[in-house]
Amino acid sequence: MDILYKILAPALGVIAGFVFVAWLGRSRLRAVQAEVERQKKEAQSEADVTLKTAEVDAKAEFLKGQEKLRHEADEMRSEFKSVEKRLAKREDNLEAKLDTLETKERNLEQTRGKLDARLTEVKVTETKADALLEERREDLLRVSKMSVEDAKNAVLNEIAGELDNEMAEMVDKAVSAAKDEAFTKSREITLTAIQRFASEHTCDSVVSSVEIPSDDMKGRVIGREGRNIRAFEKATGVDVIVDDTPGIVLVSAFDPVRREVARRTLERLIEDGRIHPGRIEELAVQTQKEVEEECLDIGKKATVEANVGGLHRKQLDLLGRLRYRTSYGQNVLQHSIEVAFLCQIIADELGLDGRLARRCGLLHDIGKAIDHDVEGGHPKIGADFCKRFNERPEVLNAIEGHHADIPSTSPYTPIVMAADAISAARPGGRRESLERYIQRLQQLEEIAKAPQGVKEAFAIQAGREIRVIVDAKRVSDAVAAKISRDVAKEIEANMTYPGEIRVTVLREVRAVATAK
Repeated sequence: MDILYKILAPALGVIAGFVFVAWLGRSRLRAVQAEVERQKKEAQSEADVTLKTAEVDAKAEFLKGQEKLRHEADEMRSEFKSVEKRLAKREDNLEAKLDTLETKERNLEQTRGKLDARLTEVKVTETKADALLEERREDLLRVSKMSVEDAKNAVLNEIAGELDNEMAEMVDKAVSAAKDEAFTKSREITLTAIQRFASEHTCDSVVSSVEIPSDDMKGRVIGREGRNIRAFEKATGVDVIVDDTPGIVLVSAFDPVRREVARRTLERLIEDGRIHPGRIEELAVQTQKEVEEECLDIGKKATVEANVGGLHRKQLDLLGRLRYRTSYGQNVLQHSIEVAFLCQIIADELGLDGRLARRCGLLHDIGKAIDHDVEGGHPKIGADFCKRFNERPEVLNAIEGHHADIPSTSPYTPIVMAADAISAARPGGRRESLERYIQRLQQLEEIAKAPQGVKEAFAIQAGREIRVIVDAKRVSDAVAAKISRDVAKEIEANMTYPGEIRVTVLREVRAVATAK
């Protein structure tokens, strides 16, 4: 029994386990089926609710669309009505215009008929006028015994004479107006140029003098038997004047650059104290190099100041040499810079190239730097020199023609002439000695008194105007005008003067009576 129990007990346990698992599975299956049924019912109810909601929304959208279509239909109906009204109104307007056109057409037909009748009358009148004119022409030819060609030529000659007179009057008026306008414009340009440029007054001296500490130094400058002064004059190319003037030794030379080199060399010798031929030659060479470098530097500064570029080194050197050249006390380099600015101002006023005008003005007196080494006048020398460096024809003509030595081929030449005269003639520009000034005024009055009929002549405005008083009984108005021209030509031929001199001839008739 125990053995049987031991064998059957496990088997019964296994069977009981299978039975329990089966019961448990069926219980869970029933629960799952119940849950599925519940979810199915909930899904069915949700589907029913969603379907009902969709039906409601679809009905609302349908109603909304139907309302919108109804509204659009009403708008289109209203628009069609307004278009119909406009078309009806336009049709009425067209009918009215058509009536107006028909009325105008009837009027035009009536007017055309009247014009045709009038044209017929005019043709008849024209025929009668032609016949009458031919009759009158035959009468005139019969009376005057002239052919048609002769009559035509006579009428044309008379008309030509009248036209010549009218043309001469018109030309005279145009010339007078042009002269007045040119004079006014030139005066405005000249005054503008003078007012816009202001330069310093001339104060340079043409005499080079060297101060010495004592008169004993004069003996050392001369040297034993004059060897020092001879060596100095030979090395520098100048004349040394040692006179009784205390404390001064004068240096004289035609070349201003050599004079400047000699002056500086002598100052250094006096300062150094060692004066002998060897030292003189050494300092002369050294000073010569310094002055040449200084001339080049001065030329460069002048081109920068005048705003002119592209010049050759030799041109710059000659411009720097003008710093030591004067004309009537006026420094030539400063005068050239001044003329350059004046040329630009005048050219700008005339609508020309201001840069080219500046170049012409700066280089116009460059020949003065070498006119003592080359034969000829400084305009020709300067033009030939600048021609080597391919200067423009306008510049070359302005340099050579600024004293009217050759005809002007460009407008820049008379501009340079005017600027040169302005710079030279402005107050303080140049110096003249009192003697020469008085002599010039006396010569001016003598020339003005020479013509017959002149009673008195007075030079006024510092010699810029000569006033001539003539005898009214002996000189007529026409003769007075001739005297003014003759005096002006005589002054131009026989006098040298800066700027212009106005000749004013006065002819006055006085009638005096006394009431008692």
